[in-house]
Amino acid sequence: MTTYEKRQDVPEQEKWDLTDLYASEDDWQKDLDDVLAYARELKAFDGHINDGATLFAYLKKQEEMAYKLQHVFAYTMFLSDIDTRDAHAQQLSAKASQAGVKVSEATAFFMPFLLSLDEDTLQQYIREEERLGYFEDSLWKSFRYKPYVLAKEQEELLSKLGETLGAPADTYNMLNNADIQFGLVTDEDGNEVPMTRGMYSKRIEDEDREVRREAYKAYYKPYVELNNTIATNLAAEIKTNTTLAKIRGHDSARSQSLFGDNIPVNVYDHLLAAAKANIQPLHDYTTIRKEKLGVEELRQYDLNVPLVPDMKVDITYDEAYDTMLEALAPLGDDYINVLREFRDKRYIDVRETAGKKSGAYNMGVYGVHPFVLLNYHDDLSSQFTLVHEMGHAMHSYYSNKHQPQITANYRIFVAEVASTVNEVLLIQHLLKKNADQPDMRKYLLNHFIEQFKGTFFTQVMFADFEKQTHERAEAEEPLDANSLNELYESLFRAYHGPELVFDDEVKYGWSRIPHFYRAFYVYQYATGFVSAIDIAMRILDGDQETVDNYLAFLRSGSEDFPLELLKKTGVDLTTPGPVENAMKMFSDTVAEFKQV
Repeated sequence: MTTYEKRQDVPEQEKWDLTDLYASEDDWQKDLDDVLAYARELKAFDGHINDGATLFAYLKKQEEMAYKLQHVFAYTMFLSDIDTRDAHAQQLSAKASQAGVKVSEATAFFMPFLLSLDEDTLQQYIREEERLGYFEDSLWKSFRYKPYVLAKEQEELLSKLGETLGAPADTYNMLNNADIQFGLVTDEDGNEVPMTRGMYSKRIEDEDREVRREAYKAYYKPYVELNNTIATNLAAEIKTNTTLAKIRGHDSARSQSLFGDNIPVNVYDHLLAAAKANIQPLHDYTTIRKEKLGVEELRQYDLNVPLVPDMKVDITYDEAYDTMLEALAPLGDDYINVLREFRDKRYIDVRETAGKKSGAYNMGVYGVHPFVLLNYHDDLSSQFTLVHEMGHAMHSYYSNKHQPQITANYRIFVAEVASTVNEVLLIQHLLKKNADQPDMRKYLLNHFIEQFKGTFFTQVMFADFEKQTHERAEAEEPLDANSLNELYESLFRAYHGPELVFDDEVKYGWSRIPHFYRAFYVYQYATGFVSAIDIAMRILDGDQETVDNYLAFLRSGSEDFPLELLKKTGVDLTTPGPVENAMKMFSDTVAEFKQV
């Protein structure tokens, strides 16, 4: 495996060229100074927007500021991420953050001002200033919130309570990340040592069942001990959500959360109903897992150990990139040619080195290009990560190229579609390429099943938990440790099937999920995943219309609401069809895995 001790040892071709953003730090400083000047100028509009021309002047200046602010933030983030120990990079990052705070303070007046207008006045402004046509769609999308905005004095009061209302999430983050102490486990020398999250992720996949059991017990120990405290905290978060929704006049906390993307609640309901109606293949997989592990009783700490040993295949970065180009060929020559240029033009920071941020991400910088961070390790897992992130990068590239700044950013609801389409195309390509390699084929099938389980079924189970807990709060039913434990355990049983024998810790699983403090978010992982599978399988069937529509989708940014953009690809999430199509693919994959 290719490794480098120091960043200077990494070939230039495998490192970002940040001069694409700024040729020098002096240039960065100039933009930072401009952002601060913009903040002062924008603040001066407060109380002085009374016609179309002034409204346009504010919006135009705000967009110019946002362009430079994104560049300023991106540059400091990239510098920090390539070496998190770099004190100078941290200083620049702090300056960028301070500028962001000043901008937020300077522009905080605008949304309350806009929503204080009546519809006729806004229409008059747009008629008298034709240049507002560029901003018109954005203005009306913001104006949708008007029925749910309170009187100025009430809004100011809620604003002052903002920090207090966010206390449950802040408390949980501090508790979960700083204060929790896991139990003890036995190290390789027979000594008892404290469990860490990093240790847990490895030990829960260990072939030795006793190692897994010990890690599981140690990991859940603090969540069991703090059950009442965390339950009280989550209940406060849920009650805050439901109370704010009621105050603003929404039907429910869920409808308030879905309002921004214009998602009907029946999309959420279709997702849950279709998953439950097609749960049997997941239960079958649980049975297969029990059989392949050869255990008398399947327990939760048996659910993460790989059923197929990791394929120790050395895949160089260039080999992985070339394979990706082959796998994604059905997307057409333009897609492949652009993707090939990403490697040549140094849009990707490839190698892990001391101090570099872990994981992987893509960030599309408008007016420049996407920047992709990897920690490539010459293995299959890294190959899939490469393909995943390049899906995001191509989405950013096409949206930024074809959309004006105001609609270039795509919504979270559709963000995972492009990355998952790429992964499905890759895995189908590799399955075909390794048709005569049974061990590799078995590994790939298991990889896809586990991805499906984690990205779809687990997220739907979480979404089900969120729905039911908020409905109980809205019905003024008690939310305490016992009720939360019982609900989570019943959902875990329903989703995983009768073969699983429960340890007491299972029911505490809800208490370790930070996403529950960002309510009604996780369902988007599942909707994005099934949408991508639906699109990818039609592409692999040779449907050129789907290819054309999918590429148009990648170019669309946020020019329409997410459901409408997906409908243009042939995916209608207001119906059960896309979920059921994905369920069929999952069922077929599980059946094939059982036979290999």
